[in-house]
Amino acid sequence: MNYLAHAYLSCSDEDLLLGNLMTDFMRKSEEKNYQGRVLEGIQVHREIDSFTDKHPASLELRNMLRKRHDKYSSVVVDLIWDYYLCLHWSDYSGRNLTLFVTEIYELLLRRRTELPHRFESRLDNMIEADFLLSYSSLDRMRSALEWMDNRVKYQSNFVGAIDDVKEHGEVFDGLFRSFFPDLIELVDGLCNC
Repeated sequence: MNYLAHAYLSCSDEDLLLGNLMTDFMRKSEEKNYQGRVLEGIQVHREIDSFTDKHPASLELRNMLRKRHDKYSSVVVDLIWDYYLCLHWSDYSGRNLTLFVTEIYELLLRRRTELPHRFESRLDNMIEADFLLSYSSLDRMRSALEWMDNRVKYQSNFVGAIDDVKEHGEVFDGLFRSFFPDLIELVDGLCNC
């Protein structure tokens, strides 16, 4: 999953959320710098990623994306899942999405000294770009995907994910609705939320 889903799946626990969001910015060897619920959040992040990669809906989506995205199809799966989470936010949360995201940014800024250097050094730019809502609309998604196309080493077509959503939106929506409740159930079991 991408960042919004990881934030949502942190059970409104600040320490768990901090660990869950920082994991992609740290080396495995840096885990020793954390303990308690922050360390648990790091472990939850890895469980979420593993579960997502193996879930039948993700596998089906990845197969649908493979023709256009080849080796990047698994990355595009995560981005599409965050897009559909934004679309269906009110189905899963009673909280306003914008307010939720603002509170996450405030938490990250308040506790930035606890973040791995790779995350802390990018945090201001990420918040300025509103990274948690990068996939909240097709227009925002296009900007994020164009940025990614310019950043990767090998030829990519991330921006083609917009066409994928336009062409197969109903199928993707159905896959998301079968996948996300299973992921919530997994996290509820891991975190005792």
